[in-house]
Amino acid sequence: MSTIYITDYITNPDIEKIILGELLVEKPSQDVEVLMVWHEKINSDYIKQFPKLKGVQRYGVGFDNLDLELLKSNGIVAANNPDYGTEEVSDTAIGMIMNISRGISRYDFLCRSYTDGSWQENTLPEIKRNSEITVGIIGAGRIGGSVAIKAKLLRFKTVIFDPYKERGYEKLLNAQRVDSLDELLAISDIVSIHTPLNSETKGMVNQKFISQMKHGSSLVNTARGGIVSDIEIFYNPLKNGKLNNIALDVLPLEPPKDSELIKAWKSRETWLEGRFIINPHSAYFSKEAFIEMRRKAAENALRMLNRGFVFNLLK
Repeated sequence: MSTIYITDYITNPDIEKIILGELLVEKPSQDVEVLMVWHEKINSDYIKQFPKLKGVQRYGVGFDNLDLELLKSNGIVAANNPDYGTEEVSDTAIGMIMNISRGISRYDFLCRSYTDGSWQENTLPEIKRNSEITVGIIGAGRIGGSVAIKAKLLRFKTVIFDPYKERGYEKLLNAQRVDSLDELLAISDIVSIHTPLNSETKGMVNQKFISQMKHGSSLVNTARGGIVSDIEIFYNPLKNGKLNNIALDVLPLEPPKDSELIKAWKSRETWLEGRFIINPHSAYFSKEAFIEMRRKAAENALRMLNRGFVFNLLK
């Protein structure tokens, strides 16, 4: 009997069972034809235990842990699951952008020391109206496009850079379009990243990238951690004021190892004053998104098993 197996992470597959029933097995066997994958590395050592394997379905969006060339050479299809959590990730990016524009976490940090009788007079002089702030969005797909629309509704100026989106797409977003990354970095007060991790974007945020950003600008990354070459590249720019704020949901290494910047962040050093924000790769999550992710992954795995039309095939 052809079966589907969940490789890792999901310990109570109650949602998957509703869709897959007896096709879902608890243990690996030679009858497994489709894998549903969370973090497991799908390489030659792993797939050799599944001689009938014909499909691999990722639970999430990223697929760094799948050896696509290996799968393709063995006639095994692979798919990811990008159409869940769009609202959650874009809302997190917008939350981080709003935090930067209004100085919320900075005020929280600074006002703990306001003991001289003053209070509301302690304002951050660089705070501007949203309508005077340019948000540059790198990658204008599902999530980046959603961020552009939401930012525009909040009266930010919006600029997109995405060479893979068709001409005129920027009009749908009511955004300005630029044709080079250099141009976007030169005009953006806040840069928000929404690209996949691939050979073009791996390590894209490096010292050269930062040097091209406006003085006093900020960066938000809710996409993939590996887009940043090394978290330490932010230390000096934050300390000398080249960068105003950094807000990260994803990191090059999760959880981060101690380094100069991470030690300063953990110890709440005063010079950082709420300007360096880390979330634990949680932007994708809400109760509703978690259910949607598991349901859509199971439905696509079933299509693979039945040799139906598979959504979101990876090439």
